[in-house]
Amino acid sequence: MANIVSIEPKSVSVAQFHSYMLSTIAPRPIAFVSTIDQQGQVNLSPFSFFNVFGSNPPILIFSPARRVRDNTDKHSLENVKEVGEVVVNIVNYAIVEQTSLASTEYPKGVNEFIKAGLTPVPSVKVAPPRVLESPAAYECKVIQIIETGHEGGAGNLVVCEVVLAHFQPHIFDEDGKINPQKIDLVARMGYDFYCRASGEAVFEVPKPNVNKGMGIDQIPVYIRESHILTGNHLGRLGNSQQFPAQEEVEAYAQSEEIKRLLGQLDATSEAFYEALHQQAKVLIEANEIQKAWLTLLQWRKK
Repeated sequence: MANIVSIEPKSVSVAQFHSYMLSTIAPRPIAFVSTIDQQGQVNLSPFSFFNVFGSNPPILIFSPARRVRDNTDKHSLENVKEVGEVVVNIVNYAIVEQTSLASTEYPKGVNEFIKAGLTPVPSVKVAPPRVLESPAAYECKVIQIIETGHEGGAGNLVVCEVVLAHFQPHIFDEDGKINPQKIDLVARMGYDFYCRASGEAVFEVPKPNVNKGMGIDQIPVYIRESHILTGNHLGRLGNSQQFPAQEEVEAYAQSEEIKRLLGQLDATSEAFYEALHQQAKVLIEANEIQKAWLTLLQWRKK
């Protein structure tokens, strides 16, 4: 077995283990949260301890963790305890620098909308304003705050129910779906690193939620133990419902691709096996799964 680094959380400092978690549990979406206190003072701050946890009812949770260095609460948490309403603004690449600036620990009462040069827009159903420049914003009622501890670094899960959502029209395709290239989201990683979810960083993986895939365990051993195909390639093959019929395999043996290989290599040779797997790899990456199967099944170990 390959060497592995194993660390018990209490064997290192809180800050050190914090860095391990944030560097490996990533990328994390960013909740750019606007809150307000009882005096009407607005706060705007980003949190990457954040995600969606249900759609009926629509639930978002973010966590303003207690500061590690002095075990104090953040202004956002103080505000939601006073006024249980928030707006969760979503962060894209166009506002990432302003979002980072808003994370500065300004004194209580300083309006980060002004400091970060962002535009507050009055909300419809909650008191805090939303960010005009954000591609999406969720007006929410806070329904619960769950404290996970009382020491520095402990989380405070702010459970929010969405009561109204706002979306910039340019992020939609004609079919009404939100296009990841158009919304151009960013996410947090460890230290000062961010991730931009657009361009070649975005790809599709078919979900096995309609058809039941056969599973990698059903793939023939000589394919499953390939040194050319990776776990990702095998996962895509295992998402198939069934193998191609034998007559399809035999018919594909007459294809130009296979005839070309057979004209150069012995059908029972290791070189032919590797050539088939190299070709299948290309086909899988092009999402031509049926042709990949037909290619792989041309080889039979003698």
